[in-house]
Amino acid sequence: MGLEVVPADVVMWVAGAGELFRDDKESAMNSRFIPVVLSAVFLLFGIGLEPARGADGKATLVRASVSEDIRNGSPLNESFVFPVSAGKVVCFTVFDSVPERTVIYHDWYRRDQLNTRIRLVLQPPRWASYSTIQLREIDKGPWRIEITDHGGRILRILRFSITD
Repeated sequence: MGLEVVPADVVMWVAGAGELFRDDKESAMNSRFIPVVLSAVFLLFGIGLEPARGADGKATLVRASVSEDIRNGSPLNESFVFPVSAGKVVCFTVFDSVPERTVIYHDWYRRDQLNTRIRLVLQPPRWASYSTIQLREIDKGPWRIEITDHGGRILRILRFSITD
């Protein structure tokens, strides 16, 4: 049981690839050319149209962001700099094709010191999860969040700052 990381920009590009395959007379040549090019790219980078599961059956981190809040299941006001007056900061993660119950961690570091470790449990088949910290005046400065699997492998690092 483990996790495989796929860069979000690759996943979003692949997910949007369906729009390239319009079947009209003007795009007849493109409709033959694009699948060949995409197939070559997918073979070259070892990815398929489904970012879902790695070759080893592990869950895939498809999105990670830092924001001011969560509304309707999505991050609100994603940023890299947050005023302490925002009151809190949220780390939002999405995993696709989670094959089995899996534990991950959001490790919050302030000035390279572990401040908070939050254990999150992912459930099949797809799971979005988040953690938050409440901001105080003493929290100003550089922060990072390390998203790790149960074995301690770092899946993604998110960096941000808290200001006046």
